[in-house]
Amino acid sequence: MMSRLDLFSPRYEIARRRFRDAANEAGATLEHHPIDPGTENGDLTIDVATLGHAKPRWAVVVTSGLHGVEGFFGSAIQLAWLTRLTNGGPPPAGGAIVLIHAVNPYGFARLRRTNEDNVDLNRNFLDTRDSYTGAPAGYAALDLFLNPASPPSLLEPFRLKALWHIKRNGLPMLKNTVAGGQYRFPQGLFFGGREPASSTRITQQHLAGWLGGAPRTVHVDLHSGLGAYGQYRLLLEESAASPRVEWYRDAFGAERVEPLADASGTSYTASGTLGGWAVTHLTGTRHRFVNAEFGTYPILRVLGALRAENRAHFFGRPDTGATRRAKSELLECFCPHDGRWRQLVVEQGLAIIDRAVRALSKEQSAKLDSATDENKSRIDR
Repeated sequence: MMSRLDLFSPRYEIARRRFRDAANEAGATLEHHPIDPGTENGDLTIDVATLGHAKPRWAVVVTSGLHGVEGFFGSAIQLAWLTRLTNGGPPPAGGAIVLIHAVNPYGFARLRRTNEDNVDLNRNFLDTRDSYTGAPAGYAALDLFLNPASPPSLLEPFRLKALWHIKRNGLPMLKNTVAGGQYRFPQGLFFGGREPASSTRITQQHLAGWLGGAPRTVHVDLHSGLGAYGQYRLLLEESAASPRVEWYRDAFGAERVEPLADASGTSYTASGTLGGWAVTHLTGTRHRFVNAEFGTYPILRVLGALRAENRAHFFGRPDTGATRRAKSELLECFCPHDGRWRQLVVEQGLAIIDRAVRALSKEQSAKLDSATDENKSRIDR
């Protein structure tokens, strides 16, 4: 099996080829879904590998690259799982594993968090088109700070400005205001779009079919950029009051699970998320969703990287040092080059998938045992 560090690809095209090759080696069924090509996007696809039973009793689905540049680490975890299977790992017993590679291939290929229309896809899964309006209270007042209409500059005191806003508004309030999703400023950070994006439509149309009708599923969506360096939290779509939270704690460990809208936690309230859409619309299955968020650098550094890259994209030139620095810093903030971080996230990512498989397998075994006991009881009667 290749080393953990060798699993990280330098470019989207290489990551996609390696994912396809490994899926074929593992005997997976492969699908390729092109996004809307536009004029400059080229050959960009969402690739889906399915292994296991055609009519599974349970399924684990793992998505990578919903936020494009985060695909570098998510792809490495998916490749590690496929490589392990090829090298003697056991196939899923009675279930299926669905690996969805590069949900946002444009952002992956262009070193952007957003898609070809500057849309944050994890703010784009809304139910109706008239929902794609407005912005959180306070975002408009922060627009000039967040989205200056000029190329990035090393001379700008971004950190001092950010600390002033934090002192004035508080970090939790600022996180929700800035990152919760907005639909008013199309060139701004965390723009959720005007309508469902190509990647969103593909996911909505096909996700139920990819799951093969499995009555019980766990969806692991791989993300990076929030939290303690090299560590992860599993962010839920259920609040702490939900009776379903205990299942996640039993399956993944209570110390790793963070319910929705935990004010003291890692996350923030966001609109139009993939997880929120999935647990609401996949009504034919018990769909459990975790946003596996792996920490990198402090939040101000990450926000600064997002801000600088966005300015470079809209107002800079691709051949300048400022744009190259902005792209490099964005990649570092979402997939650090540090070998220790990369090894940790791959090992932990595999452990999350393994825990999901064990939890569903255990649940299936308990159901079969219960059915056997019921049949015996009927025979005895």
